[in-house]
Amino acid sequence: MSHIAITTTQAPAAIGPYSQAIALGNAVYTSGMLPIDAEGNLKEGIVDQTHQIVKNLQAVLAEAGLSLADVVKTSVFMTNLEHFQQMNEVYSQYFSDHHPARTTVEVSKLPRDAKIEIELIAVKRN
Repeated sequence: MSHIAITTTQAPAAIGPYSQAIALGNAVYTSGMLPIDAEGNLKEGIVDQTHQIVKNLQAVLAEAGLSLADVVKTSVFMTNLEHFQQMNEVYSQYFSDHHPARTTVEVSKLPRDAKIEIELIAVKRN
């Protein structure tokens, strides 16, 4: 089974030697998404950063023919878990009826001094 790189101009381009996402079979694995818009501008504050990341992930999923309803697992990396409640409030706006498995961890630093990064796995239903 071969994999397919997923790329969209509706989300920021990869800033290194990786793909925005990879499709393998029915699954799509995204790279960690930063709170950068498609023009390369970093959003400020945890609320705006979380919104931007989810919008970016939605764009990548749409390119693969999927939506947030297909997400089975997310991983959230934050530089300060004191912002967890604010992140969770935004996150729950996008995952209100559907609650994928999730891991949230604090990390010391993220690229471009972002406060948050999110990656996910989605599975296309047959």
